[in-house]
Amino acid sequence: MFEQLPVQYVEPLFRPPSEARSLIFQVTNGCSWNRCTYCEMYTDPQKKFRPRAEKQVLAEIRACAEQGMEPRRVFLADGDALVLSMRRLRGILGEIKASLPSVSRVSSYCLPSNLKRKSDEDLEELESLGLKIIYVGAESGDDQILQYIDKGETYATTAEALIRASAAGIKTSVMILNGIGGKALSHQHALASARLANDTQPDYLATLVLTFYKGHEKFAAGFNGGFEELGTVGLCMEMKALIEATELENTIFRSDHVSNHMVLKGVLGKDKRRLLSQIDESILYFKKHPEFENGNFGY
Repeated sequence: MFEQLPVQYVEPLFRPPSEARSLIFQVTNGCSWNRCTYCEMYTDPQKKFRPRAEKQVLAEIRACAEQGMEPRRVFLADGDALVLSMRRLRGILGEIKASLPSVSRVSSYCLPSNLKRKSDEDLEELESLGLKIIYVGAESGDDQILQYIDKGETYATTAEALIRASAAGIKTSVMILNGIGGKALSHQHALASARLANDTQPDYLATLVLTFYKGHEKFAAGFNGGFEELGTVGLCMEMKALIEATELENTIFRSDHVSNHMVLKGVLGKDKRRLLSQIDESILYFKKHPEFENGNFGY
């Protein structure tokens, strides 16, 4: 049994579902962009962006080693660890490799704009130092929607980042937000997001449903007040349009977050037909059960 984890966190702390068993080092606090109108992750006062003190991060890595920890995976928090300079990233990854040799994979959230500041040689070096996968919240492949939500990215900047990361040997996991275009932009959101996936062939593709816990006034304002939420059937139909338009070779697809109204798991493209059949079944079910139309599942 380990002593208390010798790592300090500024809560709340977020990580992808697939990093549930990873040792987390918080190398930055908050998100350097933090303007996306849909995002509530780093809005608390204590989550104002700043890099963590380099000496403290390195000391925490060594302290975990001194406790005899042998993690297989490490996740670098918070919202965009790759905003750090190559010098700092080189030091952090180098210390993980030296002190925690059991680690086979380091991962991080990543804003596409951060990768623009890294050369191809930088990305190859990061991969060689242990950075094996990045999680990119693309949200949508549609430039109109990206502008409305103040994402700070475009289809082109996101596609470039994903392609360059893949070329350096870093795996990519892309997240799309189901429903983020509302009723008016649902179809173009689905098609543009499928195009982004087709053009970049990510290793992983996931969808979450647009969800607000603190109100959506700021988000709706970006649509000039014209945002109308999709109901459950509309979300399923948007998902169907997305999957139908994909032309993927070997991308692991997941739609199993707690926000999703139907669980979908498979590999695109070999499981495409099965997934579409599951979506059709869900659409028929929700049409027969209108009490679920607004996502009222009792949780």
